Amino acid sequence: MQNIEKIVILGTGPAGLTAAVYAARANLNPLCIEGTQPGGQLTITSEVENYPGFPNGVMGPELMDGFRKQAERFGTRFEVGDVEKVDLKSNPITLSLANGKTVQTRTLVIATGATARWLGLPSERKLMGRGVSSCATCDGFFFRGQDIVVVGGGDTAMEEANFLTRFAKSITVIHRRDSLRASKVMQDRAMKNPKISFIWDSEITEILGDQEVTGVKVRNLKTNAISQLDVKGVFVAIGHQPNTKLFKDQLTMTEAQYLEVVPGTTRTNIPGVFAAGDVADHVYRQAVTAAGTGCMASIDAERYLEAEGL
Repeated sequence: MQNIEKIVILGTGPAGLTAAVYAARANLNPLCIEGTQPGGQLTITSEVENYPGFPNGVMGPELMDGFRKQAERFGTRFEVGDVEKVDLKSNPITLSLANGKTVQTRTLVIATGATARWLGLPSERKLMGRGVSSCATCDGFFFRGQDIVVVGGGDTAMEEANFLTRFAKSITVIHRRDSLRASKVMQDRAMKNPKISFIWDSEITEILGDQEVTGVKVRNLKTNAISQLDVKGVFVAIGHQPNTKLFKDQLTMTEAQYLEVVPGTTRTNIPGVFAAGDVADHVYRQAVTAAGTGCMASIDAERYLEAEGL
């Protein structure tokens, strides 16, 4: 007869591993399934300066290694690989893994995160964390007095551009269209900021630099003319995609496909299923807030098990 887990956690970013620490300390013997990007988005981040407790900053991979070791210390078990299929309405919840294994569990914490949408350039991948970023709040501080570009035309791009004016010498917004998609308020704020300028009807074709960003090549989509801009940073702000495809038609989601939870909790519309971190957060998307909801999800799951007498 197959062993039924008390709690399974999907994802090993700050939310998933914090949930694992709390669940393990509550003697729930958690099983954590790593997913496609063990450690989450912080594993492709260079230095993290805004996580509490590290006054001199910490490298993203190092921070996540510490999270994992702490979870392991309390007895968290890890399963390498991906979940291909879930049946959240079965009792117990059933997960089918890519390696052929089936896992059954009384509670499930979904901490699968969100993936930043990127331009898809080889040079973008090469210089990730070396001047290329998708998070102004995380990395803006590193660009004091520098010229940088922001790619995008929606609210996210305008929020990033306005935030970056606190640090950067100048921000050039590069947008594929001749008008912004952002809300009128966000547009007006960006347009009135003397540090922000715009390049319309254009796209970046290459990010220049060897060890760090030194500039970008820009193509005008109407004339095909190529120009070069000397900058030290490239912030890609064309949105995030929450990793929720696996749960379609089972869990309630927002229009943007983020998981919906009961306000003030991590509970989803299915009893015993909880959501933590960026998979349910389109507003903050920070490591520290993800860790906080990971803690909440574990406590919510523990209380659910107690109430159900499991």
